[in-house]
Formats: sequence, C-alpha cells, structure tokens
Amino acid sequence: MKLTPLADRVVLKLLEAEETTKGGIILTAKAQEKPSVAEVISVGPGGMVDGHEVIMTVKPGDKVITSKYSGTEVKVDDVEYTVVRQSDILAIVE
Repeated sequence: MKLTPLADRVVLKLLEAEETTKGGIILTAKAQEKPSVAEVISVGPGGMVDGHEVIMTVKPGDKVITSKYSGTEVKVDDVEYTVVRQSDILAIVE
C-alpha cells in the first residue's frame, strides 16, 4: 500500500530516537522523547488551500523538524508514518 498525500499534506517517517544519553546511560522506551526529526516520504501537490496558494517547498528525502504534537499517525504495512501539513514543518535539516 502507498500513501499519497493531498493538498498541502506531507507524509513523514520519524527517525529513531536516541537510545543512550551523551553520558552513555541507556534509556528505556518510556524515557525516550518522541523524535522531532523526520524524513519526508511523499509530498502533496500544494495548490489552493483555505483560499491561499500553497507551493510545496519540501521534497521526498528531505530531513525536517516538525512541531512536537503535530500530525496524524498512520500505520501502513507495520511501518508508522505521520501525516502533517507543510505549515507544521519548522525547518529542513541539511
């Protein structure tokens, strides 16, 4: 199955959270924060959204930082994705 986002939506795959601290302490799954860095999997076409023209500036393969509690989590073929609006993406990581 393939996810194809509509309008200004972007499908992201969250990158793995750090499992150890800088000091070498191993964190349990509950102690790990939800990662805010994700990889762009697919991008909607943009266009008119809520009466405004939206031009998509991210592309598949980009690594981005998102708002902490943004998007909708979806599980497809045992892989977890997050679908967000482009406006929920805060920065592109280079």
